[in-house]
Amino acid sequence: MAKEAEEITNEAELLVEAAPATDAPEAPEAEATEGTEEKATAKAGKRSAKALKEAEEKQAKEERKAEGVDAEEAKPKQPVKPTRSRLERRGKKFREAATLVEKGKTYTLAEAIALAKKTNTAKFDASVELHINLNVDPRHADQNIRDNLVLPAGTGKAVRVAVLDDEKVAGADLSGVEAILKDLEKGTINFDILIATPAQMPKLGKYARVLGPRGLMPNPKSGTVTTDVAKAVKEAKAGRVEYRVDSTGIVHIAVGKVSFTEAQLLDNVKAVLASLRANKPSSVKSTYVKAINLTTTMGPGISVALSEF
Repeated sequence: MAKEAEEITNEAELLVEAAPATDAPEAPEAEATEGTEEKATAKAGKRSAKALKEAEEKQAKEERKAEGVDAEEAKPKQPVKPTRSRLERRGKKFREAATLVEKGKTYTLAEAIALAKKTNTAKFDASVELHINLNVDPRHADQNIRDNLVLPAGTGKAVRVAVLDDEKVAGADLSGVEAILKDLEKGTINFDILIATPAQMPKLGKYARVLGPRGLMPNPKSGTVTTDVAKAVKEAKAGRVEYRVDSTGIVHIAVGKVSFTEAQLLDNVKAVLASLRANKPSSVKSTYVKAINLTTTMGPGISVALSEF
């Protein structure tokens, strides 16, 4: 009996050894191993699971974007209209008038004036304008050209002249110190030219910001600050104009109206060119005038020969 019990015990031990091992005890070890590997990955400087997920999302977004671009490229492209020239963008009347001006040709003063009157497209009495491109640098004081003159045939414009003086002046539309200052205090400006005596100029300092931007501030260079007020009024009514070179070196000035005769316009243009010649800076040794153009308010430009200067 003792021998049989011993054999049964040995067989049981053999069965236990031969039985397959269960997975339950090994699970914690696997989890610990994965945690250890993740920590080791992070410590080794590799991307974390969050970073990998963001990278995958970014890549997917780029793929979707690329698919969208490919779809847009697959769409048929609409034909691109060629850009129209500046002349083509103008009105019908202007284009018709521009055909009368020969491209690349320079005209004499008489020819340019006659052509300007012919190419006027405005229904009103347009101004005839002269534009002279000078070889000057306005940043230099001696080349900042500025002057005034009386046009022989006048400007063709009705001018309202105000005189800042207690005495009434013949020809002036408005006079009197108190009346003019009272209007300026209200912001009312009912004149085109303001003439003042040197003694009255300090009273206008308060209104410099109102008059200055409008070009109405009296100035000795323009002949609007003078002791001979009667002469200044007469010249203003006769057609005194002022010109000044702009920041690009160009002088713009109106020399009359389309309703003027060709002889009147020619006299006015010649007077302006003579004034410019007289004001040529001594520092300009080379070419003084680079280009001369004549035009009307709404008409095409006409190039004038430099030999006419």
